[in-house]
Amino acid sequence: MTNVFVTGATGFIGSHLVDSLLAKNYSVKCMVRKTSSLKWLKDKPVELIYGDLFSEEVLIPALKNVDYVYHVAGVTFAKKKEDYFKGNVDATRSLLEIAFKANPHLKRFIHVSSQTAVGPSYCESPVDETTEYHPITTYGRSKMEAEKAVMEYFDKMHCTIVRLPAVYGPRDVAIYEYFKTMNMRLQPLVGFGDKLVSLIYVRDTVNGIILAGEEEKAVSQTYFISSKLYYNWKEIGEMTSRLMGKRTLKIRIPHFVVYIVGAFAQFFSLFQSKPAILNLEKCKDITRKYWTCSAEKAMRELGYSEQVNIEKGFKETIEWYRKEGWI
Repeated sequence: MTNVFVTGATGFIGSHLVDSLLAKNYSVKCMVRKTSSLKWLKDKPVELIYGDLFSEEVLIPALKNVDYVYHVAGVTFAKKKEDYFKGNVDATRSLLEIAFKANPHLKRFIHVSSQTAVGPSYCESPVDETTEYHPITTYGRSKMEAEKAVMEYFDKMHCTIVRLPAVYGPRDVAIYEYFKTMNMRLQPLVGFGDKLVSLIYVRDTVNGIILAGEEEKAVSQTYFISSKLYYNWKEIGEMTSRLMGKRTLKIRIPHFVVYIVGAFAQFFSLFQSKPAILNLEKCKDITRKYWTCSAEKAMRELGYSEQVNIEKGFKETIEWYRKEGWI
């Protein structure tokens, strides 16, 4: 029996990863907090490990006999810089240290990162694994530092880094905002020029993550798991409108307006328990012209290939949102 430990299992990507691992008949342990929603893990044959990534007394026995650790957990929205670095860098370093102490001969430690660690594309040419780090946000810088923490273990433990672009699909709450707006017959377009992005369906995402985790040549390597094609939001909007069966009104939002809205959202979040989804740093992200990355290395070395094209993926996602009553 293959034993796997997953962090971030209650989230969007993590919960789909758990589903795929269970489909392979693996024994899966999921680290969760007492306050975590277990909605996506309910009634699934997983072992719940309560604690956090700093809980050595919990993690050592949990990690002792596992074959793979998939580290998906991270902080994507926070009010303070310190929260990003604690949740992404310090937590990753802690998990690495404890995993090495508990199970130094682990088959693989797979760290799930983000294109934001590298930064946006400079032009129409996508970033790849040879592109130098140039993150533009605090979140991106924290993901970069987390990757560097993993690289420090390349000569001690079998580790692999996987970087993801924008991921969509059932259970997602980030790109969901876009579908919700489109359902209101509004098609938002940021800026006045085309913006190219890489977009990957969650099922393809987790398949790529597992391939990277189980391929022997992937040890001490980094891979982008992404779509083969790049998309502009105007074309995406037209496709989404057609799939939803709704005519939408295109609204061009100037960059300065995006920043104004982001500033207000960030200010008012100071008086709320949760951080704003749109803040000034997120504005930096969505106003970039190119967010594209190449999956050629993963295709060449891992045998990775995208199985769900964007039209099929959006169709399944829209149907799921409707079934769940989200739109």
